[in-house]
Amino acid sequence: MVNFLLEIFIFCYVLVLVSGFSEKLETLPFHEGYSQLFGHDNLMVLQDEKSVHISLDERTGAGFVSQDLYLLGLFSASIKLPEDYTAGVVVAFYMSNGDMFEKNHDEIDFEFLGNIRAKNWRIQTNIYGNGSTNVGREERYGLWFDPTEDFHTYTILWTDSHIIFYVDNVPIREIKRTQAMGGDFPSKPMSLYATIWDGSSWATNGGKYKVNYKYAPYVTKFSDFVLHGCAVDPIELSPKCDIVQDSASIPTEISPDQRRKMERFRKKHLQYSYCYDRTRYNVPLSECVIDPKEANRLRGFDPVTFGGVHRHNNKRHHQRQSRREDTSAK
Repeated sequence: MVNFLLEIFIFCYVLVLVSGFSEKLETLPFHEGYSQLFGHDNLMVLQDEKSVHISLDERTGAGFVSQDLYLLGLFSASIKLPEDYTAGVVVAFYMSNGDMFEKNHDEIDFEFLGNIRAKNWRIQTNIYGNGSTNVGREERYGLWFDPTEDFHTYTILWTDSHIIFYVDNVPIREIKRTQAMGGDFPSKPMSLYATIWDGSSWATNGGKYKVNYKYAPYVTKFSDFVLHGCAVDPIELSPKCDIVQDSASIPTEISPDQRRKMERFRKKHLQYSYCYDRTRYNVPLSECVIDPKEANRLRGFDPVTFGGVHRHNNKRHHQRQSRREDTSAK
């Protein structure tokens, strides 16, 4: 049923040029778009109804979820992360349908990985399609700013042909759908989630550094919620938005200026990409476009992971294992 709908309903409702975000999208009050997922008192909606705080302490984390399912769209929020010692803390802003499709779910992730004092937060992005959790498509980055000092905007653009992750309107990653990907490309209706939780077992240096609740509560602040997509009936899984028979209004390419910004970002801040991981994939997956400069830089950063070099030195082995564990999914 869903595949049939995807063939008919190419997309509806994203009527904005994403290159530059030249038109400001409407933001929603929290209770018009979201509901609390878990966490009881660890979720606080501010009086303006446009801002929400979720926190992690010894008792629990917290999270919220969109009231609607969406089939494609543009989704964003402004987020300010906890400061000080945050090792083991994971903040996630992501799309998923795992509650509906337990064995073949889709997922599009922003994950924010905390760190020890004086070390910066890192971002991890990932996608799963049709339950393809055994095929990790992780990338991990540093940032050009301190995400604990102010709010910054994180955006997911999901169309039937590509997925783009943005930070402050700068594209940091693009995944183009290929025929060889098959069902590995997210294609079923999903909800949007935001959570904070204890990822001590893997989030910081492969689990070397745990959450220290002496520094709790860890509070993450959200505002400026955008749910700009095609809502789907949760029973019939049919779109409830106006039907558009062509995708002329949907951006199909990143603008030249934005692509230059993305290349600069990746040159300075990319720390891990599955496309170059020779310890996991002898041959890059079909959607990977190998950039020789990017490959050389990562190979210099970690010749074992990104060069496919096999060594018996125990120290190198443990470093490699730590990095691989660091890419584990939620």
